[in-house]
Amino acid sequence: MAIVDLVMPKMGESIMEATVLKWHKQPGDQVKMDETLLDIATDKVDSEVPSTTAGIIIELLYKVNDVVPVGSVIARIETGGATKAAAPAPLAQPIAQPALQPQPFSVQYSTPAVVNEGSNSRFYSPLVLNIAGKEGVSMSELENISGTGNEGRVTKKDILNYVANKSVSAPQPAPQPVAAPLAVTPASVQYAPAQPQPAPAYVTPAVSLPVQKIQEPTITQENGNVQIMEMDRMRKLIAEHMVRSKATSPHVTSFTEADVTNIVKWRDKVKVAYEQKYGEKITYTPIFFEAIASCIRRYPLINCSIEGNNIIIKKDINLGMATALPTGNLIVPVIKNADTRNLLGLTKEVNSLAKAARNNKLKVDDTQGGTFTVTNVGTFGSLMGTPIINQPQVAILAVGAIKKRPMVLETPDGDVIAIRHMMYLSLSYDHRIVDGSLGASFLTAVANELEAFDQNRAY
Repeated sequence: MAIVDLVMPKMGESIMEATVLKWHKQPGDQVKMDETLLDIATDKVDSEVPSTTAGIIIELLYKVNDVVPVGSVIARIETGGATKAAAPAPLAQPIAQPALQPQPFSVQYSTPAVVNEGSNSRFYSPLVLNIAGKEGVSMSELENISGTGNEGRVTKKDILNYVANKSVSAPQPAPQPVAAPLAVTPASVQYAPAQPQPAPAYVTPAVSLPVQKIQEPTITQENGNVQIMEMDRMRKLIAEHMVRSKATSPHVTSFTEADVTNIVKWRDKVKVAYEQKYGEKITYTPIFFEAIASCIRRYPLINCSIEGNNIIIKKDINLGMATALPTGNLIVPVIKNADTRNLLGLTKEVNSLAKAARNNKLKVDDTQGGTFTVTNVGTFGSLMGTPIINQPQVAILAVGAIKKRPMVLETPDGDVIAIRHMMYLSLSYDHRIVDGSLGASFLTAVANELEAFDQNRAY
């Protein structure tokens, strides 16, 4: 017999802790290699954590809702045991096993081997898919199994019961397509503890999600004319992150405006043909990102972080787009190496990440590695805003609503007043490293880049 310590895995470079959401096993239970042991939550996304060894759970060191530092031992498993323990067996004293070292998890953040056949796009764990393959259960059959797991997910018990019942029953005709497929939110990404809500009709956003009805708050107490609601887990994390950012970085915000008439006219002219040609809706977001990435190359100190007295300048330009979720909370998916993508590549990535965020299907890697963030306060009707820096970055740019306004234009024949599409830009930056000169110069460069857009540009 050997005792193996399981540790909290590292979920990303900026994530130092995670919250235990649910234990799938208890002391005395048998666990298999790669079987889901617990669900955890970070300030980015929620994830499942598999076991790295097979054996019997002898101790769980943290309870549900406990915040666990990365690298901490979270459970102990006795390996080599063939039977289930009758009761939890607390360790009387440390066991001297010099050959045994804590084994870090090897968590795969890429999408599990989910076959997108049939009418549903439910999440199936590798274990369930493996059993289905061995037992000859087709994907259409799997989609019709009623799951008892979290968010209606099919568990190991569900698939084994289905196989057992199938073997003793008469042969059944091929299952018919389900008339009303279940809209099941993957358990690996959960942003709201409430029951799954129907996904709103998709309209590609400019930077964040389109204006939509926010889920009603859950009122926990009423006291006279006052209602009290408890923050959900994600809102608590956002609050802590915002307070920490303000305490860390001395914020300064600069403003400018840009005449984006050329961009508006070009998009209006090509949007139908663009979608027919590429199968993607063209929004303002990839156009903005193209200009911002170009300017970051000219002002690399905007694309850095601070560690002690050192300035860490990032060579990769990874643009985060602050995105509102149906719950009212925020998430920041990241477009990696934005400066190396053409407009079509940016369009595809923006649309894909926005759709994944809307359907709660973002993977952990989708929110990691950002070096600069863009937020669209104009989506909700605001002309401008003073965004809070997304740590450990040193700057964040907000784009406001595009409005028609009368503007003075200089022409060879003198000044004229014309109706133009105008947009305010605001840049909040960390004054420890970005001073007013650099911040204002970068912001002006972005505005100039947008105004210089060629409305005769080929697509």
